Amino acid sequence: MKLCRVKGTVVSTVKQPCYEGRKLLVVQPVNESGEEQGHSFLAVDRVQAGEGDLVLVNSEGNGARQLIPIEKLP
Repeated sequence: MKLCRVKGTVVSTVKQPCYEGRKLLVVQPVNESGEEQGHSFLAVDRVQAGEGDLVLVNSEGNGARQLIPIEKLP
C-alpha cells in the first residue's frame, strides 16, 4: 500500500468497460511528512475521496482484484 494525496479526477469520454460507473483519480505518492515522491498515477476510487485527501492505495494486483469484483480487469 502507498500513502498518496489526491490531485484530481479523470474525465473520459471512453473508458474500459469494467471502469464504467467508477471514479478515477490522479494520485501522488507522498512520504510520512506529506512531501511528494515519485510519479503520479491513476487509481479507482472506492471511498468517495476528493482533491487534497490523503488516501491509502492498494497497488498489489491480487488485492486490487479482490476490491473490484470483476473477473477480467485490465
